[in-house]
Amino acid sequence: MATSKTPTVKTLAALGAERLAELLIELSADDPAMRRRLRLELAGQAGGAEIAHEIKKRIATLAKAQSYVEGPKLKALADDLATQHQAIVGPLAKTDPVQALDLLWRLLELVDPVMQRCDDSNGRIGGVFQAAAADLPALAKAAAVDPEELARNVFGALQRNSYDQFDGLVGEMAEALGPSGLARLKQYLQDWEREPQATPPQDQRRIVGYGGSTGPLYADQMDARYRTYVIEQGLRDVADAQGDVDGYIARFNDEARRAPRIAACIAERLLSADRAEEAWRVLEGADQGRLLRNDRDWQQTVLAVMQARGQIQEAQAYRWACFTENLTISHLRAYLKGLPDFDDVEAEAKAMDIALAYPNVHSALDFLIRWPALDRASTLVLSRVKDLNGDFYDLLTPAGEALEARYPLAATLARRAMIDFTLENARASRYRHAARHLAECAAAAPRIADFGAHLNHEAYRRKLQADHARKTGFWEAVRALG
Repeated sequence: MATSKTPTVKTLAALGAERLAELLIELSADDPAMRRRLRLELAGQAGGAEIAHEIKKRIATLAKAQSYVEGPKLKALADDLATQHQAIVGPLAKTDPVQALDLLWRLLELVDPVMQRCDDSNGRIGGVFQAAAADLPALAKAAAVDPEELARNVFGALQRNSYDQFDGLVGEMAEALGPSGLARLKQYLQDWEREPQATPPQDQRRIVGYGGSTGPLYADQMDARYRTYVIEQGLRDVADAQGDVDGYIARFNDEARRAPRIAACIAERLLSADRAEEAWRVLEGADQGRLLRNDRDWQQTVLAVMQARGQIQEAQAYRWACFTENLTISHLRAYLKGLPDFDDVEAEAKAMDIALAYPNVHSALDFLIRWPALDRASTLVLSRVKDLNGDFYDLLTPAGEALEARYPLAATLARRAMIDFTLENARASRYRHAARHLAECAAAAPRIADFGAHLNHEAYRRKLQADHARKTGFWEAVRALG
């Protein structure tokens, strides 16, 4: 329970407004961020015009700043930007959404100058800008600005999307843009595409890297590539927002359409337009030799098109093939669901046998634990314990937990694999976890009637002491657990 000395809303309110004001003045004397926050709060009392004035001043100051920001100052900068963002989408947006939208665009124009003068390896500054960009669609809708003006602002945003803060913006702004705004944005992008891009004289070209056998990479080349990417992606996004499947497809050349991931994207859109036969031809034309192993997006698209074409049996065969290759749970569940009554029992048993014999023991164990088929998981661990990699603690830890109630020996062997790896490789940061696993093995030992070919717990512990007596950090952690 809070005492009278504990700062809470209630206890501080008891100090009275005048005393609290004195404290705020005192605390803000050496805290510029607090002073700015107080000015914004006071401006809010005077109305939207005063809030906007304060925000404009701060944005202008941040735009002019040139000093490099790092260390503790980075958090202060992030907090400053976040304060301006919240003032825009909070008090100002309620009274004047049009001006709030204008200032939010201005705040986002700071991305390049701010990011270029700070070390944002932790993503703190970028996160603030991404949060601000995420508020654009709702504010644009509330402001009900002219679609032509909004299209111009979105186009400008796409041109300066150097830090991915505007990724997905076209789709998110589609409602606010409306048909006329989308058409205008498309025109902006097409006009930009037609603009010639001059190559500087050779002695004025700036080298920014080297491309192996291709020689130097020039800044103007990189700019041209970026421009092409922005235009292509922007026009694809506009086509999606307009429901223009053919317009989307047109932004890929024949070679690009043969890439499985792109073919799948095209097929999905054709399928949504009830053009399943065209979708199938696109998939058939893809270079499946370039497929990544267990490409779930590709597989789901193939299955969706098969279903739409009425290829029920072919879809079942494809699900089974995907499962046997990758032990994909979703494919197996869908396959079993599509079987006649009672056939699913036999098929599931066959699937478990396939998992037991699967070449990658870790994929097999993961599947059996998650299915779940704990009896088969226990059999797998007992028969292939030498293949277990104790470094796979994110798999073996939950496996041990799942197995310990009914299959204590299998749980113990999974935990021993982690203990052995940790000690044999002197992973000191994991000694505490290894000690915990050893304690779990000790707790399970009385429930193991027969260790078979494996050492019992006491013999295993003695072996650890003989082999790793000098791993003092581990033994200290063991003693700490009692």
